[in-house]
Amino acid sequence: MLRVAVIGSGPSGVYAAQGLAPRENDGPRTAVDVLDRLPAPYGLVRYGVAPDHEKIKSLQNNLRSVLEQPGVRFLGNVEVGGERLRPADLLRMYHAVVYCVGAATDRHLGIPGEDLRGSHSATDFVSWYSAHPDAARGFALDARSAVVIGVGNVAVDVARILARGADELRHTDVPDAALGDMAASTVRHISMVGRRGPGQAKFTTKELRELGTLPSADALVREEELALDPTYADPSVLPAVGRRNVGVLRDWAARTEREHPRAVELRFFLRPVELLDDGTGAVRAVRFERTAPDGTGGVTGTGRHEEIEAQLVLRSVGYRGVPLPGLPFDDATCTVPHEAGRVLRDGAVSPGEYVAGWIKRGPTGVIGTNRPCAKETVASLTADAPELLRTAGPRDRDPLDALRDAGCKPVEWPGWLAIEAAEEELGQTLDRSRVKIADWKGLLAAAQGGD
Repeated sequence: MLRVAVIGSGPSGVYAAQGLAPRENDGPRTAVDVLDRLPAPYGLVRYGVAPDHEKIKSLQNNLRSVLEQPGVRFLGNVEVGGERLRPADLLRMYHAVVYCVGAATDRHLGIPGEDLRGSHSATDFVSWYSAHPDAARGFALDARSAVVIGVGNVAVDVARILARGADELRHTDVPDAALGDMAASTVRHISMVGRRGPGQAKFTTKELRELGTLPSADALVREEELALDPTYADPSVLPAVGRRNVGVLRDWAARTEREHPRAVELRFFLRPVELLDDGTGAVRAVRFERTAPDGTGGVTGTGRHEEIEAQLVLRSVGYRGVPLPGLPFDDATCTVPHEAGRVLRDGAVSPGEYVAGWIKRGPTGVIGTNRPCAKETVASLTADAPELLRTAGPRDRDPLDALRDAGCKPVEWPGWLAIEAAEEELGQTLDRSRVKIADWKGLLAAAQGGD
């Protein structure tokens, strides 16, 4: 039997498990363990997709069907790379290990004032409203104005959540403490700012349009900033998504009246250069330099500056992979070096070690992009399987026993189902359909109900 460990239960990990799951008369018999540091599966589908995006969150049902397949086993609360469990240890338990650990942290702006009170990464904000057990326990939303730096889909998500009233999110699984903070929010103006023009923005049209349909916020854009982009006059040179985005922004620029108490204003051609201190160590504004198109798709500074008031700043400039102790890591790309998914150590293929997802290719694409990425890795592993079986020999001992001997306390599938049941019960007590448990102690206590 070929024993494979998949590290990470987000989309890339589950797609890898799906490709490796045992099939009748299709190569060697295979047993796949999907290990995750958290006691709950699904990765960024659970802890990254905004709570009001219920259709995307329903992808959990597809991932669930894979984790419930015969020959596939979920083992949560297992940390790889710590003192108990290193990559070398896993290769003594399994013939092959596929690392699908994502990009766990955010990129920094690298400008003065970035660490002022009130300045946070969008990653931390998303983790907070998604009930990640490692997240900060609260965000002070007593600001008048907020600035979101970045114009990708994550930036749109956090701007939209800031602009929504608590009543609009009560039907979601947002943790109750976060919902209470949102109910007390005084944020009335949110600026979402990009250093380039609308033609280069990374958000999808569907995400953008949602900002224009919020029941308690207006979507605003300045005609003069759109006009700075050469593609605004002739959007036919843009890809389809760019043309659609420009069309939406044209409509918003034509609006002349405010209708709602909150506003989300999209700003373009502004590059952040400093977060300004209010004298107490808290942010009071962001200083931007006006940029201009450089004729090659980039921008250049103009030397003109503008300040935008903000007591809350959320930096959404991309995710970044982090090294996993015991695995090689490329500091320039923040990925694990690989060849068609096979891990490379000092330029040579490391037998039995593979990567898929963001730690393989960087934080690019959408959820579906992980499917072909995982497929390539699975194809490499499948081709290598006969040699792995020949050289490594049998792995007769159940890895679950070895994990326990190493000091791990895995949460198995019944434990996860117990967490789900506990979250539904919590929701009922709060007159809501379901409420996420947001702390380690609560998750592990709930998981014990499945033992």
